[in-house]
Amino acid sequence: MPALDANKSAPIGVVGLWHLGCVTAACLADAGHSVLAIDPDRIVVEGLLAGRPPVHEPGLSELLVEHAARMRFSTDPALLAEASRVWITFDTPVDDDDNADVEWVMARSEELLAPLRCGALVIVSSQLPVGSVESLRARCAARRGDDDLRFACVPENLRLGSALDAFHAADRIVVGVRSEEDREELAELLAPFCEHLEWMRVESAEMTKHALNSFLATEVVFINELASICESVGADAGEVSRGLKSERRIGPRAYLGPGESFAGGTLARDIGFLRGLAARHGLPDHLLAGVAEGNAAHRNWTRRKLLELLGGGEEGRPLAGVSVAIWGLTYKPGTDTLRRSGAIELCRWLAGAGALVRAHDPVVSALPADLLGKIELCSTALEAAGGADVLVVCTAWPDYREVAGEALCSALKGTLVIDPAGALVDSLGALAQLSYVRVGTPSGELRRG
Repeated sequence: MPALDANKSAPIGVVGLWHLGCVTAACLADAGHSVLAIDPDRIVVEGLLAGRPPVHEPGLSELLVEHAARMRFSTDPALLAEASRVWITFDTPVDDDDNADVEWVMARSEELLAPLRCGALVIVSSQLPVGSVESLRARCAARRGDDDLRFACVPENLRLGSALDAFHAADRIVVGVRSEEDREELAELLAPFCEHLEWMRVESAEMTKHALNSFLATEVVFINELASICESVGADAGEVSRGLKSERRIGPRAYLGPGESFAGGTLARDIGFLRGLAARHGLPDHLLAGVAEGNAAHRNWTRRKLLELLGGGEEGRPLAGVSVAIWGLTYKPGTDTLRRSGAIELCRWLAGAGALVRAHDPVVSALPADLLGKIELCSTALEAAGGADVLVVCTAWPDYREVAGEALCSALKGTLVIDPAGALVDSLGALAQLSYVRVGTPSGELRRG
């Protein structure tokens, strides 16, 4: 096996160049490493060669340009023969029912790892079910005719909109290894990014990622179900959330802010992984099933509020002719990702219900093909709000906090603002001219957040 000193000078391979891979490659280059960045998609690679990453992430384009001399982008896996360490960073695809296409990642990884030198270390960060690292090792051994690669697991810690900060200064990094040699090598590699490394066996690292995301998902569903009860009994879920977070056993960073259901696939993917494992081993999954069902039910909160507060139209089409302004289309601030966006799903539902929809998002320049001609994409937030009966805040972009309340009131025809997560409570929640509603607002109290 290669000595650690030799590994220091060899380039690091990064395989899979969507969000996770681009951030990983850029941060490794920023730390001084030479990076071989490989993806089988020619269009993705050509974009990166021109300085255009495939997804929006604040600061990513600039970092790629700054360290272009340290990075080689290619579709050719043969280049990986130069690397002694390779990072698997494919984003795991999920379908509309949150089912992950694990085989898509495994097959591509197996193929692209074929040229690796004997003794190379493979670091798996793609979001895959527990047991995948061992399965990939076995598949590579069968393909190569020799079990001569080392495998470790560093579960991804991607945070859309702040991914570079999360990579450069992680609170902690979970690392699953098979040997002391691998631990020593990874300790040196990861030292610039984090002092707190949690060492464990590979399967424990894989399971930790499932457990973390499932716990966060449980918090989201818990506070949103609690918020629905608050709406009916005169309690304010925002105040209840503050009370919970002030408890030392819970803490201020808990996922206990009432708002939208979780979306985007990441949390739901790990819920699905754990439910699948439970089913295969004949074990109950009562809590996990409840989280999935509760989240799906809460996804319709905004629709229920629109029907409750504005649904006075014809039978079967109660929102026909209602003018709705949508602020934010991406599923989260800091990204241009529209897939699995709750805002896009809401736009489709509104268009189908006969509503007149005008939308704005600061990073979206084109609508999905199925919404062309059905909703209008506006160039400014106030343009979208012009003449609207209701404003729905779907994505908490900081830009919207800069919109003057008086200007918004003048633009709107109606007075209703639905802001599920309370993103604009400080700028709009206290305006007497508006009826401001968020998740957990007590029924009848529509002016204050």
